[in-house]
Formats: sequence, structure tokens, C-alpha cells
Amino acid sequence: MTAFPLPPDATIGIVGGGQLGRMSALAAARLGYRCHILSPEADCPAARVSAGHTLGDYEDPAALEAFAAQVDVVTFEFENVSAAGLERLAARKPVRPGVEILRISQDRAAEKRFLNGIGVPTAPWRLVDSLAALHRAVDDVGLPSILKTTRLGYDGKGQAALREPADLAAAFARLMPQPLVLEGFVDFACEISVIVARGADGAISAFDPVENRHRDHILDLTLAPARIPTGTAAEATEIARRIAEGLDLVGLLAVEMFVTADNRVLVNEIAPRPHNSGHWTIDACPASQFELHIRAVAGLPLPMAGRHSDAVMKNLVGPDDIALWPAILAMPGLIPHHYGKTEARPGRKLGHVTRLFPRDALPGPFGIADALGALNG
Repeated sequence: MTAFPLPPDATIGIVGGGQLGRMSALAAARLGYRCHILSPEADCPAARVSAGHTLGDYEDPAALEAFAAQVDVVTFEFENVSAAGLERLAARKPVRPGVEILRISQDRAAEKRFLNGIGVPTAPWRLVDSLAALHRAVDDVGLPSILKTTRLGYDGKGQAALREPADLAAAFARLMPQPLVLEGFVDFACEISVIVARGADGAISAFDPVENRHRDHILDLTLAPARIPTGTAAEATEIARRIAEGLDLVGLLAVEMFVTADNRVLVNEIAPRPHNSGHWTIDACPASQFELHIRAVAGLPLPMAGRHSDAVMKNLVGPDDIALWPAILAMPGLIPHHYGKTEARPGRKLGHVTRLFPRDALPGPFGIADALGALNG
């Protein structure tokens, strides 16, 4: 039986070996914990900074048993892991967040049913299991709209924009697995996210809402805090708290939202783990999203998720962005984070860079050059 809070030198098992696991492991080490990674990749970013690594598939019974034997508690760093495998781990060791939360976040239809069931507003949506059902859904939701897979979609993958009736058949035939979800198009003013931690005692700590800008469907810039009205920020934070409580979360949750031109807040997606839009917290907050994740998983008290600075975070995606690394290292005021990935593929997140500003002094509208310096010359 695992006793909480975990004492120093206990081992936290992390399912997944990417950069989120890497930064979680670094935060855990600062709190006196070891981390042990389960990943099918031999040289993954998280394993490079962790005490142990079980090399194996997320559904491999032998790997799962070996991993469980090495850890005191289990968490995960992204959603595309096996819920069945996590359930097997839960029979051996505590899993935080729980398996049911993972199942909800893995399925867009289940996620939206849950959100709407606790009174959280989303874009209008319909479940689609045939081309005829898609036509009926479009009659209800209208065009333009977005057709998405219910599972395995991220960074713009697994979705198609529908602008006219002629788009329906090809999009339905291309997207797999089915059934699919049709979402009404939201003419939003900005995209924001809120990251909230909840402990086993029900204590909640939420970071300020941030504004997210995307490039090619991948997060490019995060501005902290979001430049939205105070009342809208408070509403977004309350929505995130309500979702964490509704899930009975023990861990960390990122809630992605749209803010409309009339300042309505609609939830887009949830992710029960550290999130790309929370990387700014490493440098701008006394306790980062990764520390709050580890604290919740380990049963430690949660500090207030406050910031001492405003911040702009830029992702370094693919070969072109990571080629700026020497310039970033040479530029005063930029805080670099390299993920230790060996292959610089297009579309792959390879690092990020943060620039801090005095609190409540984030500049007005600006481009990358204004926020981070002229990295290209």
C-alpha cells in the first residue's frame, strides 16, 4: 500500500517519454523524487533525465508488470497511451489522474458529453457514424463546420474543415477511425487555456488564463496572461475549476477554450496532464505547472499558482525553428529550453524559448520579432 504524501526518494512512474515527461521528471527531482519512465522509445527525452526506464509498449503485460514493480505511484504525460494498460497498472499502484479521466479525454464525444453534462458550454456538436448522419448533422450545426475523429487527433491532425456540401463525402471517407464528431464553427476572437491542479484533498490551484496563437495548427506563441477582460478571465478560471471538480481530478488539467467577440467562453478540449501552453510557468512562476503536477500526484500541498512575471513563450518546431538555437543562446533576455530530441522532423516540437516581462506589463499587440527579438537577423 502506497502511503501519501510520498516521502523523498520515492519513485514516480511516468507513462510516456516525451518532453512533458522530461520536464515533469526535472520538477520531481527538485522535490527529492526519482522518476521511472515507461516508453517504447529507447532514447526518449524523459528517460535522459530520469533514474530508470522500462522499454516497452504501453499494452505489453511484461513491460507493465516490470514498470509497476519499480514505482510508488503512476501518472502519464500525454493522452495517447493505452487506457487498458493504465488500468492494469492501477491494479498494482495508484494512478493519478485516474483511468476514467484518461478515457474521457481520449474520446471527443465522451469529453463533450461530460462537459455539457456538468453545464460547461462548448460549440454545438453531433456524433456522426455515417455519411447520411453527417448530412443530418450539417443541417443541424450548419456550415462552415469542423469534422474530427473522436480519438488520436492532436496539432490539427484527424480533422477536416467543411465549407460547402461538396466537402462532406471526401472528408467522411478520409477521416479514421469512425465515428466522427461534427463541431460548429466558432468565430472566436482568441484562443485561451487555463491550467489547474487539484490535490487528493480537493484543494485547487489555477494559473492565469493565457492566450495561444497557432501556426499550421501547432501552438506557436503563448502570451501570459491573456489580454481579455477581467470578468472573462475569471469565468474561464471558474470553468476550469468546475471541470477539475467534476472529474474528481488528482493531478493537472489543461482546458483549451475559445473566447468569442462578445466575450463568451466555450471549451474546446481538455488534457489531464501538463500542456504546451503552460511551459511559460517554468520561468515566470515560483512553482511551474510541472511542479504542481508532481505535487498533486505525490500528495503534497499545492502552492498558489501565481506568476511573478508576464511572459511570452515561443515553440521551436521543426528544423527551421531549431536552427535558430545558436542565435537564441546568444540573445540576452531569452530563456532557452531544449528537449533533447535527436531527430528534427518537420512539425516536431524540439524546444521552446521564453521571454519575461514585468508583471502586468506585457506589451500590446506584437509579432514574434517584437516579443522575442529579431532571431533571424
